[in-house]
Amino acid sequence: MNMLIKDQIKKIMSIVFEVDVNSIEDDSAPGTIENWDSIRHMNLIVSIEEEFNLRFSDDEITDLLSFKLVESIVSKKINC
Repeated sequence: MNMLIKDQIKKIMSIVFEVDVNSIEDDSAPGTIENWDSIRHMNLIVSIEEEFNLRFSDDEITDLLSFKLVESIVSKKINC
């Protein structure tokens, strides 16, 4: 995994969810980040799409429910 991509995703999540970037772990998810609700989830999706110039399918949007999953799907889309 490209460290720059990982760091960019963490920075976006930190801004969207209003948490310290250092508190975002692989297992960070709606159950571990208090501010992760449906509205902020969509803000996260839009922010990542804009940052990496890509688009998520509806299925991917519903699957992006942890830092590790976001990182994995973004990496696959970028490396296609």
